[in-house]
Amino acid sequence: MPTDRPSPWNRPPPRRDAEHPAPAQPPTPRRNRDEEVRLHGINAVQAVFARRPDAIRKLYLAEARIPQLQPLLKWCVAHRVGYRVVDEADLRKLAASAHHEGIVADVLREPPQPLTAWLEALPAGPCCALWLDGVGNPHNLGAILRSAAHFGIAAILLPKHSPLALSGAAARVAEGGAEAVPFVRLGRDDNAIAQLRGAGFALAATVVKGGDDLFVARLPERLVYVLGAEGEGMDGELAAACDLRLSIPGTGAVESLNVAAATAVLLAQWTRTR
Repeated sequence: MPTDRPSPWNRPPPRRDAEHPAPAQPPTPRRNRDEEVRLHGINAVQAVFARRPDAIRKLYLAEARIPQLQPLLKWCVAHRVGYRVVDEADLRKLAASAHHEGIVADVLREPPQPLTAWLEALPAGPCCALWLDGVGNPHNLGAILRSAAHFGIAAILLPKHSPLALSGAAARVAEGGAEAVPFVRLGRDDNAIAQLRGAGFALAATVVKGGDDLFVARLPERLVYVLGAEGEGMDGELAAACDLRLSIPGTGAVESLNVAAATAVLLAQWTRTR
């Protein structure tokens, strides 16, 4: 099994699991494990390397990935970041998944931005964001992030007490989208709504039934879609506080789309109207 000792190499190892210890360095303070997330999947890790390489703390990879990952491995050597070639069984254990795609990385989390700071930095013009009210399934979160990145959505807004955070599974499903869409932490719902309206946003509650037809409704230039939890839907008081109520029409053969599929439809329609 891999150890916690950094082990950069100057070149690809001549045999599997070879380890070359780094020169002795001053001890560094131990990090709270909540500050890191273990990612797996080639696009998830490559997206971190492209945008914020200094966040990478450790890297584990299959031997077959060495040729593809030469730029990343050279960066690790230059910056004394430990990496190891490990076998399939170890990759499965490290990722807690068979879908590791031959690479696992320990990465510093990017903390959510405060709503005030995000709004202050936001440029003028059309803008769309997603308020996730109770969404918790990591695969749904990953699919939402992938759609949000595809359509250029400005942020994922997290309620004040939401425990939702990026996981390895969500990042893999997002296929790099987790690095393209920031998380923003809200305050109290009423204060957050007031701040968003003050910045020119309208809020749209997405409901299974009883809302205006998404494909007919006139969507504002600056819009926050509020999406409810899988199964339970969104909070009734929050829905009542929104400016719009929108539904996605369908055949009725099934009750509704799941939250990730619905998000893709909602974002596509907002983008089309722009």
